[in-house]
Amino acid sequence: MTISLSHIDHFVLTVADMDRTCEFFEKTLGMRRDEFKLGRVALYFGQCKINLHPAQDVVAVHLPEHPTPGSADLCLIADTPIETVAEHLKACGVELREGPSERSGAIGPIMSVYFHDPDGNLIEISNQL
Repeated sequence: MTISLSHIDHFVLTVADMDRTCEFFEKTLGMRRDEFKLGRVALYFGQCKINLHPAQDVVAVHLPEHPTPGSADLCLIADTPIETVAEHLKACGVELREGPSERSGAIGPIMSVYFHDPDGNLIEISNQL
């Protein structure tokens, strides 16, 4: 038997400060904060979500082995032109680490900018080329 996967539904970021993280992603990337199941928090965009897990919650059974704020590296595809994304991020006071520069994405070449969120996670925003 072969398993055929179609897409990512969600992923989880471990965060030091829930409000600071939500404010950052709402302001810089236009994500929408919402609560679900027992007060958990997620950031929604398009047909995806990022579940947020507070670093101080060490008893949850759904945790990775060693949850650590700032250990993620993720890439999000934008419809907005990458130059506009870069300008917006700079206007929000976000320091770009690199880019725009060409990279290799899941389905072909992408043009990307890189920056860190408040926890130090590396965030890549890209356009399909």
